[in-house]
Amino acid sequence: MENTIILKNKTALRTEKQLAEQQGSTFQKMAAEDYMVAFSGLTKSYCVGMVDMVNSTKISAGMNEIEWCKYYGVFLNSMAKILPRFGGKVIKNQGDSLLFYFPESSGGTKLGFIDPIESSITMVEENERICQRLKREGLPRLNYRVSLDYGKVVIMNSNNSLSPDLIGPPVNMCAKINHQAATNGVVIGGDLYQHVKEIRDYHYSQKQGFSIGFRYSYPVYEVTRT
Repeated sequence: MENTIILKNKTALRTEKQLAEQQGSTFQKMAAEDYMVAFSGLTKSYCVGMVDMVNSTKISAGMNEIEWCKYYGVFLNSMAKILPRFGGKVIKNQGDSLLFYFPESSGGTKLGFIDPIESSITMVEENERICQRLKREGLPRLNYRVSLDYGKVVIMNSNNSLSPDLIGPPVNMCAKINHQAATNGVVIGGDLYQHVKEIRDYHYSQKQGFSIGFRYSYPVYEVTRT
């Protein structure tokens, strides 16, 4: 009888241990799956950019899943490959757009501002080559717009991404002014313009400003090479 009780107790302890391990594993899994962010508290001024496809929803509606992957893959990968040549880094992709920034722009030097503009114009100049590649794949032409702005951002990290994210006015403005660019064109926000307007390698044409409230309009400029 005594041996039977000891055996039952050992079995119960082993079962409790297994349950505890299972619960611990579940809690760890829940913690990993819960989206959480942490702000570094580090504020820096960066040039931030966005390249966004034009009419992607309408165009992709006539594609199957394999064609979607090829179409978006060619776009995102082509844009991402250009950025390192000019010191740019991808922050994240948002389906039909790519958000990026230029770490060297925090120094406020002339080169730190030329690189973002050069990378954006290079993206536009790459359009025909990308379209030729898509044609060989039996896919439709691709058009996009590029926008840039400059200002203070805060670096943010999340538990489900190894790459840092940025939040701040230039990130928001890039998204808001992007549609003011011509198809396969580049626009910059007013804050960036103040730092590059004396650079004579480019021509700046003011567009209709973006409304940011009653009586206030944020200036936007189209950028081309001189």
